[in-house]
Amino acid sequence: MYKLSRLAVLLVAGAIVSAPALAQNKGAFATVNGQAIPQSVYDAFVAEQKAQGAPDSAELQNAVKEELVRREILAQEAKKKGLDKKANIQGQIELAKQAVLIRAFLTDYVQANPISDAQLKAEYELIKNNLGSTEYKSRHVLVEKEDDAKAIIAKLDKGEKFSELAKQSKDPGSKDKGGELGWSSPNAYVKPFAEALGKLKKGEYTKTPVKSDFGYHVIQLDDSRPLNPPAFDQVKPQLQQRANQQQVENLVKELRAKAKVN
Repeated sequence: MYKLSRLAVLLVAGAIVSAPALAQNKGAFATVNGQAIPQSVYDAFVAEQKAQGAPDSAELQNAVKEELVRREILAQEAKKKGLDKKANIQGQIELAKQAVLIRAFLTDYVQANPISDAQLKAEYELIKNNLGSTEYKSRHVLVEKEDDAKAIIAKLDKGEKFSELAKQSKDPGSKDKGGELGWSSPNAYVKPFAEALGKLKKGEYTKTPVKSDFGYHVIQLDDSRPLNPPAFDQVKPQLQQRANQQQVENLVKELRAKAKVN
């Protein structure tokens, strides 16, 4: 049997729960124990499946019909027990309806206000410039006290291995890897760290502790190489998504500022 997308099931849950409100003059798709399932609910369910890549086929149509029939049966049983009258259930139904409306509104807004390629390319150039022309492979030891960082530097001066000293680091993501942070551009780090890293030559480590909001760092530069960012076309989908998210955030802030809330 055709397997329905769980995501689609969840997305149309609000529509199914509030089916009578959505059934305006669309007629019934099917009836269960005399209760109509609106055509609009069926259409919404199929649309969600197709959006997930499912082909519009007889198999899909049958699967959707069976799922909606089962849902209607269960909903009827819930109503027999009076669950639809409970305050917390009514609240959940309203939240589901609200989520569907919000999604429809934001989708419509984004489609009506498309982000141009020129805007995306400008953002791409800005990000590329901020990344700089070089990326670094580094490692560090992060400790709480400046004296502890000085002690680590003294041990490095005596020839002890950075990878061994890194085991006492406060950074759980790198302490068990010899303090390695991998390849990254400087702007991936907090400013004091990035500035100190940029002054090091290959194989060097900081001779004084580097203070940041996280504590005190001892940093070593393992290597550097020219930074070759991906082409615009390669990252365009991510830029589009990011731009749309920012667009929606700005809209919400604007509407929130105008709203009268008592």
